Amino acid sequence: MKRIIAILLAALMVASLCACGSKGTDGKDASSFKIGIITLHDENSTYDKNFLDAVQRAKKNLNLTDEQVIIKTNVDESSACYEAAVDMADRGCSVVFADSFGHESYMAQAAEKYPDVQFCHATGTTAHTANLKNLHNAFASIYEGRFMAGVAAGMKLNEMIDAGTITAEQAVIGYVGAYTYAEVISGYTSFFLGARSICPSATMKVQFTGSWYDETAEKEAATTLMNQGCVLISQHADSMGAPTACEAAGVPNISYNGSTVDACPNTFIVSTYIDWTPYFEYIIKCAMEGNAIDTDWVGTIDTGSVCMTDVNEKAAAPGTVEKLKEIKDGLMKGSINVFDTAAFTVGGEKLTSYLADVDTDPDYTPDTEVIIDGIFKESEKRSAPYFDLRIDGIECLNEEY
Repeated sequence: MKRIIAILLAALMVASLCACGSKGTDGKDASSFKIGIITLHDENSTYDKNFLDAVQRAKKNLNLTDEQVIIKTNVDESSACYEAAVDMADRGCSVVFADSFGHESYMAQAAEKYPDVQFCHATGTTAHTANLKNLHNAFASIYEGRFMAGVAAGMKLNEMIDAGTITAEQAVIGYVGAYTYAEVISGYTSFFLGARSICPSATMKVQFTGSWYDETAEKEAATTLMNQGCVLISQHADSMGAPTACEAAGVPNISYNGSTVDACPNTFIVSTYIDWTPYFEYIIKCAMEGNAIDTDWVGTIDTGSVCMTDVNEKAAAPGTVEKLKEIKDGLMKGSINVFDTAAFTVGGEKLTSYLADVDTDPDYTPDTEVIIDGIFKESEKRSAPYFDLRIDGIECLNEEY
């Protein structure tokens, strides 16, 4: 009889442990967990597609069902975002995520209304000063990816110079940017520094569109840049406008947020992008297990967040694959620093100090020293970029805010 009782007690303990295994450490049943995803556009935008693809990978990796992931696309940077976030909270989402800069104020409003729901936001700047424990910002050190993409551009420029296609003075890069924001300035500057580290005579012209996604405007911007003598085009905008303009003109192109090789087989070289899968998995696990989510999370090469597509060797200069591996290793080891102040000047002067607008306020007041030991420390004081310096060698043809 004692042996039977012992067996029954053991069975009950195993059953209890198995039941506990389906719950997070906060006692919530994992099967009841839900996450809400809000995107500015849909899969036609390379930027938004990155998030949509990443959440599907996270869903698969963590064995979530379709019912546990609620997605709303084409949500404007308006009260529509607040309404979408509130709807997701009301439907039982433990975490709500939005992907566009202009969504942030509406996510903060929702965070105030639902203190038990975690609200996470990409590219935002205010979580660290908002005094809301359930509001979080995230970004990645994509400037490192853009630097690598710039290296590929520099190698292509050198190939064109060596072939006599252009002179060293004609090594002019065109860059299609969305807005004159720090995020875009940081991106085109890191790309330029990567290119110039390989092709010292390189210069750059930037044309802004005033939109994150406008295929016509992006195509026109790329065409304007090519007409001004730019022999290679890159971008921080989300449509196929610039890549298709380059393919039509036979001008080398380095895109953003994914490969365009299928549509542009003759001109696409490489692309850098943020893989948001690690962040989605991180916030889902935190919510399930009752752990705090970082106020400012920065993905890196090490976390698998900063990525490069395969190089299109048909368009790239010989040796690009090997060179990018060398640069990636240097970035990971810290022997290469993207914003080393020895590599650029502002108004002809080297910088030893710079106060950046980290604690964003309506007047954009500089408030935080960000040059330490000769390196501009991007994304260390908050996750979103704050590099807004206009360095020598780059000409902005217009501005859009």
